[in-house]
Amino acid sequence: MQRKFRLTRSEDFKRVRRFGKSFAHPLVVLVVQANEEMEVRVGVAAGRTVGTAVKRNRAKRLMREAMRTLIPSLASGRDLILIARPALSSATLAQTRAALIMVLSRAELLSPSDAA
Repeated sequence: MQRKFRLTRSEDFKRVRRFGKSFAHPLVVLVVQANEEMEVRVGVAAGRTVGTAVKRNRAKRLMREAMRTLIPSLASGRDLILIARPALSSATLAQTRAALIMVLSRAELLSPSDAA
């Protein structure tokens, strides 16, 4: 995922977590909030419940790679936070991508035709 699509500032993470709407899946939680800019920004997070640093970093890499191909088909003007759940550390890229497609569709950010 390119750096221009990343949500990096702590204030932005706090704003999205506080005022955003969340959508859950057994592998990942999505939190969405509208932003002022007309672009999509994505932040990834993995807490200590996911596992050791190696497992947390793997989970974040999986989420970033799965989102990279989905960003062009997302609705613009949104800030997203992806939070890893413990089961994600043992998931494959295909499972991660399927989970993201499911939560993005539920959040109405991804049309069903784009999910294919």
